[in-house]
Amino acid sequence: MRFPFEEIEKKIGYTFRDKALLQEAFTHSTYANAHGGKDNERMEYLGDAVLQLVVTEWQYLRDRKAEEGELTRQRQKFVCEETLDEAVRDLGLQKYLLVSGGRANVGKKTVSSLFETVIAAIYLDGGYEPAKAFILEHGHLETQQSTQNYKGALQEFLQAKGEKAPVYETEKAGKDNAPVFFAKVSAMGKFASGEGGSKKEAEQQAAKALLAQLKGKK
Repeated sequence: MRFPFEEIEKKIGYTFRDKALLQEAFTHSTYANAHGGKDNERMEYLGDAVLQLVVTEWQYLRDRKAEEGELTRQRQKFVCEETLDEAVRDLGLQKYLLVSGGRANVGKKTVSSLFETVIAAIYLDGGYEPAKAFILEHGHLETQQSTQNYKGALQEFLQAKGEKAPVYETEKAGKDNAPVFFAKVSAMGKFASGEGGSKKEAEQQAAKALLAQLKGKK
């Protein structure tokens, strides 16, 4: 079975010069032990370091008033297993994992580590800037104010009224290493907009605005 290089590249928004790096990023140790080749454990180590640096730089430049302790606590939230697992599943990358012994044995840690191994592969193939661009676009970096799940609250509000689910439209602007996302959400004949440093943050802000509008709040 041929590894779906082009399909994955389209999802992550990066085209590899060295395709072997991409396949290595998705090769679990069980698969490497059974079929030969390199597993992705060393890539996970490298990707974690690059992720930490990008997130730290992003925090440092974005919030110039936060103290070290606060930045450290926030960074842990951005790079934790839960956040990375969500990022991988949003991209739909978990289905490409090369693993032996049954997928029932693939836990959240294995899935979440794919985000780090992809970062490492991009870094090794293209350097820091494209790896940084990937993290900023897909890493769910959000401000503390946008961590409340307004999308979930909007969904529940509409369900309680028997209305259809909200529809989101998102556009990306700005440079790859400093993207800005603009989102529009519509429901019940009304719409609202939001923006942020990630797609999820923009959608959360749009959902917050529409929810307030539907509830009759200013």
